[in-house]
Amino acid sequence: MTSAKGLRLVERDASGVDLAFRADVLAGLAEPQKAIPARWFYDDAGSALFEDITQLGEYYPTRAETEILSTRSAEIAELIGEGRAVVEFGSGSSVKTPLLLSAIQPSAYVPLDIAGDFLRASAAALSEKFPGLPVWPVEADFMRRVELPAEVANLPKLGFFPGSTIGNMIARTATDLLRSMKDTLGEGALLLIGMDLVKDEAVLLAAYDDADGVTARFNLNLATRINRELAGDIPLEKLRHEARWNDTFARIEMHLVATDDIAFTVGGEHYTMREGESIHTENSHKFTKRSSQLLLAAGGWEPRGRWTDEARQFSLVLAEAARPRSAP
Repeated sequence: MTSAKGLRLVERDASGVDLAFRADVLAGLAEPQKAIPARWFYDDAGSALFEDITQLGEYYPTRAETEILSTRSAEIAELIGEGRAVVEFGSGSSVKTPLLLSAIQPSAYVPLDIAGDFLRASAAALSEKFPGLPVWPVEADFMRRVELPAEVANLPKLGFFPGSTIGNMIARTATDLLRSMKDTLGEGALLLIGMDLVKDEAVLLAAYDDADGVTARFNLNLATRINRELAGDIPLEKLRHEARWNDTFARIEMHLVATDDIAFTVGGEHYTMREGESIHTENSHKFTKRSSQLLLAAGGWEPRGRWTDEARQFSLVLAEAARPRSAP
């Protein structure tokens, strides 16, 4: 079963503009290094483009994570147990979700996503695959604590955060998110989280700058969305996609680079960019075993299991919400 429309927890103004989107864009464009949080990629068009990216030959994370869920499902299920409500943060098309749901026999499924139409369509499709499973979609920005549907309030929870989305955030933001996830899921919760691994730079760059230009279209769609939703006039033809490896922070960065001096307005505010300046649109941090465990610990989670694909390109980590301690 599924709720008819799901919950809507996104705050919008009278014209339908997402207030958090506008605030983040205007603040980010005013910075010396212009930057916009990666979560705003995912309007309906961006979500569809990302699904195209996951099918590209250069983009290994989806294949690697699917391999882990397919081949190690029995081990994962044994540690998770049965009867938990699965809460998926940033569910997208929920392509990997059936592998998890089939393995653990959950009591309910709650997909959270900021792209409402995409969310509800994916939830309806998944509900058809699991006709006996209650499905409660929630349109929300999962970067902060989310009030879950009353129907799952008293059920034990398993958070599911695949795809290494945690890598999109700098350490401070990732820690805050992990803590808010803990608050959302409650005491005794588990979290199954995807974390991409450090590897050869050439492999990483190809994954974020594919030969067919799908990732470039995904990146540029953010500027298209800004123009459409925030009354912008960014000259799209004078921006190009660029992926960079930043070894200091162990991350791939995506930028929209100005190919000429440009001036534009967004939301009534005026901005300029010199040729070569960029809007920093995404980070994708890569982890070692130690750095992933340190991040989880900072966010209030204690690792309970860890799996990698055969090529050791990607990891899935199962963690448990840590109990408060009065001392080290």
